[in-house]
Amino acid sequence: MSFKIARSEGILLAIIAAYCAAVAVINPAFLNIDTLFDLIRTSSRDLILVMGLLLIMLSGGIDISFMAMALVGSYCATWLMMKIGWQSAAVLIPCAMLISTIMGLCNACLVSWLKLPAFIITLGTMNLFHGLMATLVGTRTFGGGILPPSFSAFGSATLFEIEGEYGAVGLTVSIIPVIIVVVLTWFIIYKTMLGRGIVAIGNDENSAIRLGFKPLYLRLFAYGYIGALAGLAGSIYICQVNAVYPDKMIGEELMVVAGAVIGGTSISGGKGKIFGAILGVIIIYLLKSTLIFLGLSASWNNFFVGIILVLSLSFTAWQEKVRNDRHLLFKVESR
Repeated sequence: MSFKIARSEGILLAIIAAYCAAVAVINPAFLNIDTLFDLIRTSSRDLILVMGLLLIMLSGGIDISFMAMALVGSYCATWLMMKIGWQSAAVLIPCAMLISTIMGLCNACLVSWLKLPAFIITLGTMNLFHGLMATLVGTRTFGGGILPPSFSAFGSATLFEIEGEYGAVGLTVSIIPVIIVVVLTWFIIYKTMLGRGIVAIGNDENSAIRLGFKPLYLRLFAYGYIGALAGLAGSIYICQVNAVYPDKMIGEELMVVAGAVIGGTSISGGKGKIFGAILGVIIIYLLKSTLIFLGLSASWNNFFVGIILVLSLSFTAWQEKVRNDRHLLFKVESR
């Protein structure tokens, strides 16, 4: 198996390298193992979520309710554990994933049956899921003094530690689920009929149906998959911050969408790569974590992300135009 880097991914790698070099020149303190390990820890939630979003966008859809599913799944699972008296973080994760998967399946059914744009449907369900949680479960904040100690133990656990300039720093264990999810997503897309079907309906749903694919079943899998990953990501996040807030993650979904688009995932469906989506998220978190080294406030983050997003969309549109012009020229010459 060969690993081939696409042209757009090569450009993203060049941008990351140039930006890191520029920040290091301005502030040499950036070149520290602490920065790398912190980037891995803070981006782990969104790296998991972008894998599910990639599958949705490959199918020609979109889902902006995944942060609501991450919040509702992890919050309800924590609330249930507190009621029953369970203490293990190993129980939190499957419970949250189950709850979020059910919400994802609801999205798939609504998208397939109502025949409305997925953006509109998931915008509605984002508020619906959060509203149901607030009404039926509550909006209480669970702080570190209330949560089981296993939550903070998992969130702060490291695979190994390195003695840095300011003390020992460790590589967080949250990189393990990230790697598992990335490998699983790669296997689904490139090695299963499910993945081929998802890409097929994203390119042309009618042609996919003629080939024997069932769009409803494929959407059930794709939206259920992002639901399961939302539950996993939400669980990891609350363990890292050692607190559960009733509205903390709502509103952060557009940065994950931006990461996928910056990584070359097509909004119209049928096109996208795992490595590109990962690079897109890393660029966003790199900007977040390095603004302090440049002496800039956090408000500049959206400005830089917006610039990269516009440039990425412009480059994708230009590539598509060149490809279409060549295809049209080939057709004319072949007559």
